[in-house]
Formats: sequence, structure tokens, C-alpha cells
Amino acid sequence: ALVHMSNINKCNFLITQNVDGLHRRAGLSRDHHAVLHGCVFTEMCSTCRMEHFRDFDVGGMSFSKTGRKCDKCQGDLHDCLLDWEDELPQFDLERAQQNCQLADLVLTLGTSLRIEPAGSLPTLGKKFVIVNLQQTPYDDDAELIINAPVDYVMQELLEGLGEKKDWDTNIKQVTMERLWQQPEPIADLSDES
Repeated sequence: ALVHMSNINKCNFLITQNVDGLHRRAGLSRDHHAVLHGCVFTEMCSTCRMEHFRDFDVGGMSFSKTGRKCDKCQGDLHDCLLDWEDELPQFDLERAQQNCQLADLVLTLGTSLRIEPAGSLPTLGKKFVIVNLQQTPYDDDAELIINAPVDYVMQELLEGLGEKKDWDTNIKQVTMERLWQQPEPIADLSDES
């Protein structure tokens, strides 16, 4: 549903704490999402920062060398899965913060918002909505709270946007991004007057 929303220009950016690469497998470009806790299927080159998305668990944790080399520059590849004491990846955290600040509405789906700094990211948007079955620490600050299953809410949202009820049966062949180069960071919003 989120990839479809991106394809119809109703979702500009996605932030995930999931480590399963689901959004990338569904065809969402890394240009349009930040991966805060890493991914078990992604290796990153320590030299050129090229990401390599695999069909297998690359092994390792905490940025360990995987034993493979970069397709672009032959630099060493490292896993990108965070351990509890690891800092969030600066590049993805900054992209997440900046995109939340630019957002008219941040939609949080199926998260308790209890792990920081990711938990407070929605508060950076002009408004935010929480879709979750349990309470969160940010319920009092949210514009709207929907205590319902995410799948149900997304189906209703897409129908409300005018998408046909069977939107997901007409999905074309998914093209997965296997290699992705980190772009230059977007402008610092704190410099604006």
C-alpha cells in the first residue's frame, strides 16, 4: 500500500525501523525511504558507500565485513544491521528528520513510538497521525489516533483517495533496486529564515 501511495504521489518519503527490506522488495526506491535500523539483506561499501541489496541474509551485525567486494569500486562490503548500542546511521537519520520537517502530515503505522530518537520523529511534521493498536507516548500530541489494524486503515485510506478496491491485484512486475548510491544530503533546514 505504501509503495502504491508513493507511485500515485500521496507518500513522499517513508521511514522504516524494519530490518527485513520489505519496502525495497516491494519496489520502493531508497531515494524515497530511510532505513534507520539497517537491513539483513543489505551490504554497504566502506569506500564509495554503494549499497548492495541481496536475496540472502548477508550475515553479521554492527558493520562487520562480510567478505565480499563492492561491484563498483571493489571496496570492502560491510553489513548495515544495527546492534542495540550502535548509533543510528547519520545519513538516514538526517534524511528522516529533514523529510519529517518538510511534511504537512506524518502518518505513523504500527509503531509504539517508544524507541528514541526514531519515536519522536513524527513530532517534527506539521501534523501527525498515529495508527496503532496500543497507546504511545505521543498520543496527546497527535492530530488523530486510529486504534485499528494498519492493513484495514491503509485499505480504507486508499479507497478514500479514490483508488479502486482491487488496487493491489493490478500491481505490475516489481523492479527491485539492487545497487543504490547514497546521494548528497538535502539542504540543512535550520539555515532557513
